[in-house]
Amino acid sequence: MPEAMGGLGLGLFDAALLMEQAGRTLVSGPLAEAIVAARLLALLDPDDATGLRNGIASGASVATLAFHDVAVAPDQLVAGGAVANAVIVRDGDAVVLVRPGRQQAERTLASTPIARLTLSGVERTVLGRGAEAIALHAAAVEEWKLLTASALAGLSVEAIRIASAYACEREQFGRPIGSYQGVSHPLADAVVEVDAGRLMLWRAIRAAVDGDADAGERVSIAAWWAGQAAEKAVVRALHTHGGYGLTLEYDIHLFNLRSRAWLLVLGDPELLLEEAARRRYRGEIAKLPDAGAMNVEYGLGDEAEALARETRDFFEATLTPELRAKAHYSYGGHDPGVHRKLAEAGLLYPDWPERIGGRGVSTYAMQAAHKVWEDYDWTSHPHGTTNIIGLMIDRFGTDQCKADILSRIISGDIICSLGYSEPGSGSDVFAAKTRATRQADGSWRIDGQKMFTSGAEHGDYVIMLARTDPEAPKHKGVSMFMVPLNVPGVTIQEVKTFQDERTNITYYDGVLIPDAYRLGEINGGLAVMSLALEIEQGMSFGPYQERLLHAAERLCGKAMRHGRPAIEDPAVQLRLTRVWANAIASQCLHDRILWVTAEGKQNLAYGPAVKLFSAEAYRADAFDLLSLTAPESLAFADKDAAFINQCYRHSQVATVYGGTSEVQRSQVAEKQLGLPRTR
Repeated sequence: MPEAMGGLGLGLFDAALLMEQAGRTLVSGPLAEAIVAARLLALLDPDDATGLRNGIASGASVATLAFHDVAVAPDQLVAGGAVANAVIVRDGDAVVLVRPGRQQAERTLASTPIARLTLSGVERTVLGRGAEAIALHAAAVEEWKLLTASALAGLSVEAIRIASAYACEREQFGRPIGSYQGVSHPLADAVVEVDAGRLMLWRAIRAAVDGDADAGERVSIAAWWAGQAAEKAVVRALHTHGGYGLTLEYDIHLFNLRSRAWLLVLGDPELLLEEAARRRYRGEIAKLPDAGAMNVEYGLGDEAEALARETRDFFEATLTPELRAKAHYSYGGHDPGVHRKLAEAGLLYPDWPERIGGRGVSTYAMQAAHKVWEDYDWTSHPHGTTNIIGLMIDRFGTDQCKADILSRIISGDIICSLGYSEPGSGSDVFAAKTRATRQADGSWRIDGQKMFTSGAEHGDYVIMLARTDPEAPKHKGVSMFMVPLNVPGVTIQEVKTFQDERTNITYYDGVLIPDAYRLGEINGGLAVMSLALEIEQGMSFGPYQERLLHAAERLCGKAMRHGRPAIEDPAVQLRLTRVWANAIASQCLHDRILWVTAEGKQNLAYGPAVKLFSAEAYRADAFDLLSLTAPESLAFADKDAAFINQCYRHSQVATVYGGTSEVQRSQVAEKQLGLPRTR
């Protein structure tokens, strides 16, 4: 409410933060409804003709909101109806205030004060008529959706916290149950989806503040997502407690019931997704509230915009039709000439410090530049991998290594590959069996093989984790080296994959390298690898998700279904909107790790979180859209169909790149939820 009317005059974002804490503590009263109704009453009755304002502002009186038009639904289940002094509701072309008196609360799922009220033919005060009044009521309903979504986010986080604490205490078979992946991994999935929903909600509020064209659909999606995420959170939390979760001795059952009661009073949550689809594809206009001020910004800043323009200008001037035809998301799209030109223009590694040839631009600026690379479909694989290796050389390399290799990386003359995985160890990279044996002259002899050495056919060096002490524990007996690929003793064998991406097995037979090409201490490979994992944080498949969606939208605009373009079918629109929701979630999770990295904030496995969610969502959505656009999606003749086909194949390796989803879940469980190390 405005300050002049007894409120604090804060914005929608402030109210959402309040509701998150209310949800965490399972507030029992109709708080979201009361907040919205009080504000609506202040807007429609500024002179306080009803005499309710002071009582509402002080908490002595309770006002609530009925969602449905009385002309259509004269009897409604109303949140807070059992304790409300007043209910604000739409009646045809008017918005009215109804005084229901004290009503007997019905027995309901979560024992909240819901009551079935007769809202027609009773004492009422007309607060306003016409389009403006109706729009204010509709906006209040949208505001309620966001506040309730925020309460659900708080409830969900607390349910997962309680379950995680229980999983650390409860032992089964001599170990805390949280050490079992069957317990920890579902909780990790749940908290990532809840976090995504919370961030999506904030983004929706920002869209409302800015008056973005897609704000209405974002509001509907945020409310729908909060309900879905809460369901998973409370079910997993209850399941973690086993049979004890069914008893009234443990609070977790309250979270389970309350999570349903808050949102379902509006109706079937799936209707929110249908509403979002109508807003996205059929032009339905949402009446949104004046959201007030919000101190969370989503722009990347002037420096980022300038670097994005510079990068875009470069690609426009450089990428000929022949080069554009060569573009591919994998190493197969690498062009040495373009790579060197990017270096000459200072656009290859502009975020590197000036002392090693970079420009020292911000993390935000690099994000903006990467978006341009994606827009032009220019592969970032060689750049991304070599970027990580270059920074590792800068931190751990000798002067000779920097002179021989790092200087050529920054000039764009060479690219590098990763030599971590082996045929028998996979993601367990510290189980490496490739040997590095010290020679009499201090050099090292490399013998062994590496799997998935992608880009080795283009690369000049591979960064290799090799065993230097066979007697030491596996994490303590490995060292990191830079090994040249274009020397005798190295064999590169192509491995074809069904996602149109080449990788390699590389064999090393007596390859000799100087000690100067060792990174870090002998047997200190763990420390060097830790930096690599830190740099690699935040891998996201969100950009692929968005491009996949747009390709499907275009293809559905061309394909016919029931005698009309498929895109006009509400069922098709619903599935496309579900994919859009996943893409928004991936973007929000990526924004979080971007911010955490740029600002040096605490990182609770936020990188693994975005990688986990975006990879799994990309895989699921690619499967769904391949089916949605069938049979056209089976053929390669249409550009959009071919891209959907490619995404279907590519997405299946997304859950393996940079560590499998199981590895990411374990990291989230351990670092964010505080669960024991999982097995």
